[in-house]
Amino acid sequence: MPNINKLKGKIVEKGLNIEELAYALEINKSTLYRKLKNNGESISIKEANVIISKLNLTIEEVNAIFFDQFVAYNAIKGIDEKK
Repeated sequence: MPNINKLKGKIVEKGLNIEELAYALEINKSTLYRKLKNNGESISIKEANVIISKLNLTIEEVNAIFFDQFVAYNAIKGIDEKK
């Protein structure tokens, strides 16, 4: 699940707003608001790729926004499995 707070911060940092990002995603802005309110659970891979491109995110930013929780979970799970 994406880190929505970091994503929203990057949207503002890059000088965009939800309406402009929704336009780039070819969805209604209310749909994007709904996806963000739902913790980004329904953001597709295709949409994530558009967001990454539109916001010109670095690999570190992509990992922090889209993968931190997943990577942290699997790292902890991997440690537990080795015990």
